[in-house]
Amino acid sequence: MRVIAGTARSLRLKTPEGMDTRPTTDRIKETLFNMLQPYLSDAVFLDLYSGSGGIGIEALSRGARHSYFVENNRNAVACITENLQFTGFTGRATVLRQDVLSALPGIHEKDVDVIFMDPPYHSTYEQQVLQMLRTLPYVTENTLIVVEAALDSDFSYLKDLGFIMEKEKCYKTNKHVFCRIF
Repeated sequence: MRVIAGTARSLRLKTPEGMDTRPTTDRIKETLFNMLQPYLSDAVFLDLYSGSGGIGIEALSRGARHSYFVENNRNAVACITENLQFTGFTGRATVLRQDVLSALPGIHEKDVDVIFMDPPYHSTYEQQVLQMLRTLPYVTENTLIVVEAALDSDFSYLKDLGFIMEKEKCYKTNKHVFCRIF
């Protein structure tokens, strides 16, 4: 896994050992960030269920001002920390070793521009996180939220939670759902 573009382009990132994380492939990451690029300049970016930190690091490399990495797995947090040091982004990052639902209320930003979450597939975590995000002051109608999920995941509940789906990008085995508060 590597940084695709920006100031840390081509740097190889470490991934946590074991099967607890599923790093986003370079091809999918490149497609995702081609869609996110207009939102990244000077952005505050949240990388939830961060794994190796590759998504938040890519955001920093492409111009985000600050990235938060929320991950509760000890080995993954160590990997994120090493990757941030290796890429030189430590000063523009906050790593929170916590459960996502516990960490979100403790983030004190005026506005967050992009929130990316990649929870375990076929769980209810994304719905729980979206319910919480709806109540947080830094999440506004300008905040873009991207959920990585299994291809067969159903997001028909979005409207009931107060979100509108702007786009859905499907790949072979997973998809990205882009949504906002309405």
